[in-house]
Amino acid sequence: MLAVALVGRVFYETRMFSVDPDLWWHVKTGEAILQTHHWPTADPYSFTMFGQPWMAAEWLGDTVFALVARMGGIRALDLFLIGLSATIMIALYILATLRSGNSKAGFAAAGILSSLAIASFNLRPQMFGYLFLVLTLIALERFRKGHAGALWFLPPLFLIWINTHGSWIVGLGVVFIFWLGGVFKIRLGELESEPWSDSQRRRIGFVFLLCLMTVPLTPYGTKLAMYPFEVASQLPLSVSSIMEWLPMPFNLSGGKLFLGIVILLFFAQAALRLRWRLDEFLLFLFGTMTACLHTRFLLLFVPFTAPMMAVIFVRWIPRYDRAKNIYLLNAAIMAGVIGSMVYYLPTAAYVEQKMKEQFPVEAVEYMQQHPVPGPMFDSYGFGGYLVWTGHRVFIDGRSELYERGGVLADYLQIANVKPGALAVLRSYGIESVLIENKAHLGTLLSASPEWKRVYTDNLSAIYVRSQPLGARGSD
Repeated sequence: MLAVALVGRVFYETRMFSVDPDLWWHVKTGEAILQTHHWPTADPYSFTMFGQPWMAAEWLGDTVFALVARMGGIRALDLFLIGLSATIMIALYILATLRSGNSKAGFAAAGILSSLAIASFNLRPQMFGYLFLVLTLIALERFRKGHAGALWFLPPLFLIWINTHGSWIVGLGVVFIFWLGGVFKIRLGELESEPWSDSQRRRIGFVFLLCLMTVPLTPYGTKLAMYPFEVASQLPLSVSSIMEWLPMPFNLSGGKLFLGIVILLFFAQAALRLRWRLDEFLLFLFGTMTACLHTRFLLLFVPFTAPMMAVIFVRWIPRYDRAKNIYLLNAAIMAGVIGSMVYYLPTAAYVEQKMKEQFPVEAVEYMQQHPVPGPMFDSYGFGGYLVWTGHRVFIDGRSELYERGGVLADYLQIANVKPGALAVLRSYGIESVLIENKAHLGTLLSASPEWKRVYTDNLSAIYVRSQPLGARGSD
């Protein structure tokens, strides 16, 4: 019943099909792989970086999305988002319950952290990485509780993970810290570490080695293994300008909730003097630090925090007692939640309407019916959808590709209306512009005699040059 309640919460939040713009180029890439049976090695979607080296670093996740889209279009993608999100939430519940030994405490921890977790639920390959991380933590916790065979689940999981999302490097780090936490007997205040037995130490080390051996088993060889390090160290412009890479916004509700949870956990520690395993405390500190630095790393904070929060709740929440079950009430609650989900299951028309609220669906329909000259400058958030619909783009969500080629810097100069923005547009030979209808660039273009607005709706606007650059050059 508690698990169904968590699924109901996830359904309520994710049925609205609020997805990241990157979804669409992921689906397009997966479809290309399914059709050609080849993995891309050069950019096929933009006119600014066309033909330049590029690899589909998350090709397996892309392929899954494409298969789902083949089965049922965008409605199937919405249902897949709901199902994948629910699976992650149930896995968090299981992890917290395993660590605390109390299903009700595990439910309370998962329920409180669900607001932070759901904020990260989006139909991108990182969702698979999130699930794989929680499954890794579950396997390690089961091993600690005496299920020696649980570790053999990890090598095949990492083989899938390395081909799905770059967060596999975090998973390897978790396994290493788990092993390190049992190498020595340590007592540091409330932190403790009990040494592994010889057989346990050998088993963990061997499984870690097997996981490490899966790293080069990709269509791109070891190049794919370098991708997470490239993103972390060689893309300063992407990290400083893209929203998910920005520091935790403590002025917003999500940031305040995150800060409140961290403060309450440290207050509980000061008041209760709880003992923690060295490895789990190190992971909690790592998750907290990375989430403060980059918002997207709430994906790490939640699974590293849920088990500790459940352990704290055990002091006040009694354990599950089957004798006290009220089966009819539980059944009624479950039927109510499941019935509500079936009743409010998103229809195709509902999902299409949500699409129009987030992406330039109607603008693309206009371009299909009216000649709009190219090349076209597009908003960063619109690029993925344009790729999916078969249009060449100035830029999309593959920021690492565009930063290496200097296009991202030019895009930011144009989009932020910095001095020389119109000259940069001219240098690319841009004949049309598709941006949000309230973008600052739109104000500049509307005031310029060189441009005229030919289309607008509640979300987007299209501008074209009053006189084509080629015609002007021949005068």
